[in-house]
Amino acid sequence: MKEKVIIIGSGFGGLGAAARLAARGYDVEILEKRDKPGGRAYVYEKNGFKFDGGPTVITAPFMFDDLFELAGRKRADYVEFKALDPFYRIFNHEGRPFDYNDNPEFIYDQIRQWNPADVEGYKKFMATTQAIFQKGFVELADQPFLSLGDMLKVAPDLIRLKSHQSVYKYVSQFIESEFLRRCFSFHPLLIGGNPFDSSSIYAMIHYLEREWGIHYVMGGTGALVNALVRLIEELGGKIRYNTEVAEILTEGRKATGVRLGDGTVLKAHHIISNADVAWTYLNLLPKGRGLRNSDLRYKKLTKYSMSLFVIYFGTKRRYNDTVGPNGSALAHHNIILSERYQGLLADIFHNKTLSEDFSLYLHMPTKTDPSLAPAGGESFYVLSPVPHLGADIDWAKAAKPYRDTIMQFLEDNYLPDLQANIVAEHFIDPRHFQTTLNSHLGSAFSVEPVLTQSAWFRPHNRSEDFDNLYFVGAGTHPGAGLPGVLSSSKIAEDLITGAPAHKTAPQVMQAALAR
Repeated sequence: MKEKVIIIGSGFGGLGAAARLAARGYDVEILEKRDKPGGRAYVYEKNGFKFDGGPTVITAPFMFDDLFELAGRKRADYVEFKALDPFYRIFNHEGRPFDYNDNPEFIYDQIRQWNPADVEGYKKFMATTQAIFQKGFVELADQPFLSLGDMLKVAPDLIRLKSHQSVYKYVSQFIESEFLRRCFSFHPLLIGGNPFDSSSIYAMIHYLEREWGIHYVMGGTGALVNALVRLIEELGGKIRYNTEVAEILTEGRKATGVRLGDGTVLKAHHIISNADVAWTYLNLLPKGRGLRNSDLRYKKLTKYSMSLFVIYFGTKRRYNDTVGPNGSALAHHNIILSERYQGLLADIFHNKTLSEDFSLYLHMPTKTDPSLAPAGGESFYVLSPVPHLGADIDWAKAAKPYRDTIMQFLEDNYLPDLQANIVAEHFIDPRHFQTTLNSHLGSAFSVEPVLTQSAWFRPHNRSEDFDNLYFVGAGTHPGAGLPGVLSSSKIAEDLITGAPAHKTAPQVMQAALAR
């Protein structure tokens, strides 16, 4: 008889684990609280527009290819990836742009426009990020850190790579221009971290992007979610929607199944939680756990990522060729940086205050894929990092004024006559992350990615209290972001099956480079 695996949640971590285990012959069932799959990658639809709810940047396409290859399929037969150029268009506070892609000469030319002396520094920076990537991603991302000994083995390498430094400080050793320092150190924000606090290990994200590019999923990230669901169902896996888990049932050191909100009990040999780690321990499991996973740890001792304020909006006109304050059009991925950069991040992460200024990520997918909007329309989402719900902010009162300020800024600087042209809109704030996504304190990326909450110090992929309870997703090792959560799904697979029966991470990447 096949061993039964229940997976709580259908985010990319849960979908990745389901695809892997279904391909290995397990009886897999995903229980999803909402009416559609994806978790943070939920798709909103309104007035003919489609809006990807969460992740939009595909940085490691080979990891998705691997999921399909495990089942003897090809990802390209299910969903199309399109390489983007530029990867990002980054605007300073005056609207002056900086583009980067995977072409070194192009990047050098972009750097010269800001500070010619930084070209050589950038070359040195890239050379060092390759070593960080090799250790931090290739060798460690899909390895479980279940014991302190695992951490001690890699400690000398982490010291050698200066992992105690922040990403911003690390970049600053090579780059003089303040704006360029921001351009090459903002990446921790993509996974819930402060560039001034997150370990320099996360500088490897820049190398990952340079080596494998930034891709967009035609049809939106939701098309990738649907492709994985199709794969899982073809392999015999099942997904239940509108099905909320109320309790993980346990006997001694064993998780025996789950109790649903309607009282139904489902039994399983293995349980994987793709729900928020803190939520799982605080709300789904019995008390009396060990100190490592106690209420004290998750309520008092853990630092959580910032939250997000996100506005999804569609317009009845195109903005494809509209130019900004310095004559530059918007790209697919746009980052608009505040003049008060470090102070703004301190307000978000440390002071827990809602500032009058903001830095924004503006996603314009119809630049690449017009199918996400009715003919003649444009689809957007704009995202602003904000403090999580540990801050004293009444979002019932603050949300609408904050929305109005952001939209007026975009209208004044990048999208003329914006508000008169909006025909579809929806926004979310930290309350959504807490109530809909069950994320502790409404954090958008779960546990904050700082060195003291990484690897062995991060919540483990297998529970110390229950031998057959596993965790995938942003809150466990290695962390948030699509490469991180997919790595966690591989770890869960290896722990459940006992040994990998497929390619290791280095082999997957070597195969990708050989294509």
